[in-house]
Amino acid sequence: MRLSTLTRPQGANRALIDGEVAVDGASLDFADEPVLVKGFRKMVRGVEFDVAELALTTYLTAKEHGAPYTALPIFLVRDFHHGATQVLRGSRDRAIPDFAGARIGVNRGYTVTTGVWGRHALAQAGLDLDTVTWIRSGDEHVPDYQAPGNVVPAPAGATLADLLLAGELDAVVGAAIDHPEVVPLIADPDDVAAQQLQSHGVFPINHLVVVRDDLLARHPELGPALFEAFAEAKRRYVAGIAAAIPASRQDRVLTRVMKITGSDPLPYGMAENLPTLEALIETAIQQGILRCRPAWEDVFAASTMEMSG
Repeated sequence: MRLSTLTRPQGANRALIDGEVAVDGASLDFADEPVLVKGFRKMVRGVEFDVAELALTTYLTAKEHGAPYTALPIFLVRDFHHGATQVLRGSRDRAIPDFAGARIGVNRGYTVTTGVWGRHALAQAGLDLDTVTWIRSGDEHVPDYQAPGNVVPAPAGATLADLLLAGELDAVVGAAIDHPEVVPLIADPDDVAAQQLQSHGVFPINHLVVVRDDLLARHPELGPALFEAFAEAKRRYVAGIAAAIPASRQDRVLTRVMKITGSDPLPYGMAENLPTLEALIETAIQQGILRCRPAWEDVFAASTMEMSG
C-alpha cells in the first residue's frame, strides 16, 4: 500500500520521514503541506489523506459529527499550556477568578486544542468559563460544529494582538503574541504545569494520528503496523534527547517530563494516557465542544487499543 500522509516533520516522526523506520506492508507518501493547520482542514473537510496528524479536539469534534476516520493512540505532540493565556503587563496581578465577565480572545477557532487546554488551566485556577465572552479570530475546522452562545467572532480585519493592545480584550489564549507589554497571565507557567503533572498525571496531548476507516476495515493489520512504526521512530527520538542538551522548547519540555515521571515522556497507547485523555474529554464537555462523552472504542481503532509503545 502507498498511503498519502499528512504530518509535520518533528522529532517524534523524523526517523519515519527520513526512511530510517518503515511501516510493515505499506509506504508513506508525505504530503507537502507547509502550514499544518491547512492540512488539518483538508482532512476534516475533504478527507484528502489516508493517514493524518490531527489536533486532538479537532478530531474529537469531527468524530462526533461523523468523520470517516479513526485515531490510533499515537500522540505526536504534547506541551505545557499554562502559559497560553496572555495579558497586558498591567493586568498580570489580576486574580484569575476576577476575569469573570471578561472578553478573552482565542486563536483561530474555539475548538483549537491549545485554547482548550489553556481554558482548562484557567478553570482549574478558579475562572468560571461560562461567564466569559470568547472572541475567536477564525472559524472552526468542523463546519457543522455550533459553538456556545458566549463564543463570537472577532471584528473583521482585527488581530487578537491589536485588540489586546487596544484594551478591547482582557486577555488572549493561544495567540503567542510577541510584544514587550504582553506577558503570560500565570506566572512561571511551566512550573505550575509541572506541578499539575506531578499531582494529577496530566501532560496535555495536542496531536494524534488518524486513518481512514475504509482502509482500517480492508486492512486489519494496518493500524498495528502504523502504531509500531511511529512508536519506533519516537523511541529513537526520546533516546536522542535523553542523551543530549535540549535544543528546542519541545525537547526541553519532554526532558523535564522525563525527570518528573522517570519514564518515556511521549508514551503511545491508551493505558498510559488515560488520565490525560479523561481530563481532555471532561473539559471538552464542560466547554461545550463535545455534546456527550464518547466511548473509547469509538475514538480509537480496536486493533490498537491494547497496544503500547
